[in-house]
Amino acid sequence: MNVLLLYPLFPKSFWSFEKTLALLDRKAMLPPLGLVTVAAILPQAWEFKLVDRNVSSVTEADWDWAELVILSAMIVQKEDLLYQIQEAKRRGKRVAVGGPYPTALPNEVTDVGTDYLILDEGEITLPMFVEAIARGEQSGIFRANGERPDVTTTPIPRFDLLQFDAYAEMSVQFSRGCPFQCEFCDIIVLYGRKPRTKAPEQLLNELNRLYELGWRRSIFMVDDNFIGNKRNVKLFLKELLPWMVEHQYPFSFATEASVDIAQDQELMDMMVQCNFGAVFLGIETPDEESLKLTQKHQNTRDSLSEAVLAITRSGLRVMAGFIIGFDGEKTGAGARIVKFVEQTSIPTALFSMLQALPDTALWHRLAKEGRLRSKSANINQTTLMNFVPTRPLEEIAREFVEAFDELYDPEKFLDRAYRHYRILGEATYPNKGKRAKKPIDWIVIRAFLTICWRQGFIRKTRWQFWRNLWNMCRYNLGGVSSYLAVCAQIEHFVEYRDIVRREIEVQVALFLQEKIAMEDEVKVEVVV
Repeated sequence: MNVLLLYPLFPKSFWSFEKTLALLDRKAMLPPLGLVTVAAILPQAWEFKLVDRNVSSVTEADWDWAELVILSAMIVQKEDLLYQIQEAKRRGKRVAVGGPYPTALPNEVTDVGTDYLILDEGEITLPMFVEAIARGEQSGIFRANGERPDVTTTPIPRFDLLQFDAYAEMSVQFSRGCPFQCEFCDIIVLYGRKPRTKAPEQLLNELNRLYELGWRRSIFMVDDNFIGNKRNVKLFLKELLPWMVEHQYPFSFATEASVDIAQDQELMDMMVQCNFGAVFLGIETPDEESLKLTQKHQNTRDSLSEAVLAITRSGLRVMAGFIIGFDGEKTGAGARIVKFVEQTSIPTALFSMLQALPDTALWHRLAKEGRLRSKSANINQTTLMNFVPTRPLEEIAREFVEAFDELYDPEKFLDRAYRHYRILGEATYPNKGKRAKKPIDWIVIRAFLTICWRQGFIRKTRWQFWRNLWNMCRYNLGGVSSYLAVCAQIEHFVEYRDIVRREIEVQVALFLQEKIAMEDEVKVEVVV
């Protein structure tokens, strides 16, 4: 069986970083870990070919070779997923689809002719699919019916199918699930509230495989909450440290975690010792009432600003997510988020309008209240909220655009990045891991010169750029390369913030026109 694994395009988004990636000749931030895991679960007698549409196009030779096409996608990839399904069916191919988006909204996928729906977690549903293929079945829907797989049985992903040079970072996964119950989050819907973790030796085998294949750069632990099971995380880190020492620190790591990581100094120290350099936090909002209403209680137990500072002082660069549009939110939420980001010196702040994702507690509550504007959802920053908020939508959109624009003003972004790295440089933490030194190639030199030219000569950031770089060399020399990598992100945001403003303003204008038209219709009905 010749199986074409097809990963759809991501639209331009907060995380797409096209212009930043181009500096290092990379095509995408992360590889499709889900699909290479699927390839490892399916019969190894089958032949696999992976095409990541974010890296390369599907050729006619690829289509001709394939007997079966398997696709996986998140909601943000919806448009290209549906298009690629239609392209495959146009060529007479059997199509199987899975992943977070089809699992959440299966009807949208079947409407375009999908033959097989492999939903929920593949460790359970992929064997069902293989058995159906063996029986000669031409279609089917395979669901886990609430069962959660033991991820200690998950095989090593087929990393050999990836084009390593195309990616800025590699992906591995240690755990699935999150113990919290945030109303808007679909992770607990997809993977449950009981975090399930791989065994330490299991993940070390994955790292060994990446090492054997020649990977020597950053790895993102794609867990939605890496510290959901702190006991098992510490057991893993205890095993990871000697491996890293033995292999001379070939990787650096980043991950996502809940903000209560700040309460566990031992855990943060262990992460830093193992060469974890960054952590993404779901802060959402500094407004405590909104956090309580959306049931994100873990963010209300301690001062959020003190937590960010504690994490930074431990040696972990902080990235964070923020949301505007919670029920009961008061005017000025966008400005309050900007103030918080500036005060805590968080360089990379993901900022979005709230979306009601399918099957979440928020989705069901809003549906019951008759407030859903759309049965679909999109987590991109260029999309209006898909429900009726408790304050005017146009007011929220205006605050969002103004705050996003301010957050990614080049001067303010570079200032936050510098202040953040000064805190990192002043921090004292034991036995910090060290990445093995690698020769500097022409691509890195060219990227450095490009950043210096654009930020140090062309833009109004010129004096600030050189002053900050000089002070970084004086006070945090070891952090200069990482600091410059963060500075490079502004190459993406200079363009993307204009896209956000333009597309949101167009949608708001259309929304207001529809609102006026509906009000006129109501007036006519009243008169009649």
